[in-house]
Amino acid sequence: MKFGIGQPVRRDEDLRLVTGQGRYTDDIVLPRMTHAFVLRSPLAHARIKRIDSATARRVSGVLLVATGDDLSADGLGDVPCLVPLTSRDGKPRHDTPRPVLALRRVRHVGQPVALVIAETLSAARDAAEKIEVDYEPLPAVTAAKDAIAVGAPQLFDHISGNIVFDWDNDTGDAKAAEAAFAKAAHIVTLDLINNRLVVNSMEPRNAIADHDPTSGRSTLYTATQGVHFVRDPLAEAVLKIPKDALRVITPNVGGAFGMKAFIYPEHALVVWASRKLARSVKWQEDRSEGFVSDNQGRDHTTTAQLALDKDGRFLGLRVSILTNLGAYLSPFGCFVPTRSTDLVSGLYDVGAVHINVKGVCTNTVRSAPTAGLADLRRPICWNVSSTRRRASSA
Repeated sequence: MKFGIGQPVRRDEDLRLVTGQGRYTDDIVLPRMTHAFVLRSPLAHARIKRIDSATARRVSGVLLVATGDDLSADGLGDVPCLVPLTSRDGKPRHDTPRPVLALRRVRHVGQPVALVIAETLSAARDAAEKIEVDYEPLPAVTAAKDAIAVGAPQLFDHISGNIVFDWDNDTGDAKAAEAAFAKAAHIVTLDLINNRLVVNSMEPRNAIADHDPTSGRSTLYTATQGVHFVRDPLAEAVLKIPKDALRVITPNVGGAFGMKAFIYPEHALVVWASRKLARSVKWQEDRSEGFVSDNQGRDHTTTAQLALDKDGRFLGLRVSILTNLGAYLSPFGCFVPTRSTDLVSGLYDVGAVHINVKGVCTNTVRSAPTAGLADLRRPICWNVSSTRRRASSA
């Protein structure tokens, strides 16, 4: 290549991948590797009254059985949300404490409840089936509009009405938009539903951890979209170890689409277990696990109103978004519904634009940035020659 600027760079990985020579996390085999299985909640909302793992611990080949109390006793922290946000009342958004393994309560189907480490995956699965969990079912709510209704089940005692944040783009824009609507000759209203989706990448999530007792350093092999997005909060916020005590390696990745960009409880579980056992630990989810544990996308409803003068010129735009965050804030849980509003007016000279976003927690899997983010940022398109309403997906 004589000149780099403006010239394409030839891909050199294609032949290796299409001929099956890629190396993915599941291809890695380490000496004395053990296998992890995560027992998950079958209920969307329940109190955990008791966990009895005595029989599971006696299963042949089982090396470790852990619950939320064990991790808490070892000082592990919660999986954090990394994005700060200030609501329109000037107060910071609420936290939704998300333990690595459930403590006292589960808030969605698929939430991790217990961890089993064994010599084989079959043994780990067999042992997990012998763990007795006494659940007290609680009322559940899965739709954001239902979660904010009077009398709806409350997910967290400190979050009134299940509203994690109530955000405005700018209070000055609210006043200007109100003035624009007050003098409008025409007002057009558009309701949009952006449904929830499961990413379902070709390669499910996975994690393999190894620990070197001599150096005190752990290595995590996992399919990610950026090792530093995983390493830093995993080490500092969850495992409570220095960043340089954890190395994260990402081999080839079989699809990610935003879902593999951030940390998950299973990352912490395998690293913690490998440090505990001084052996390598492998966890590989199956397709069914992914549907109830991977970060999901979208799930919000939008009402948009456009104010026009008598000649059809735009005067102002009001947008109200209700977003379903799931049971817990994902690491970037409040990023998508608020930052996607930057382009809501597209290239039009709209005048005053006021946007309000309410983030609501429900008894569902967390929502997070996915490849569908582009769909959230497409401008609303209006047919102003008539009062018929339409939305553009082009």
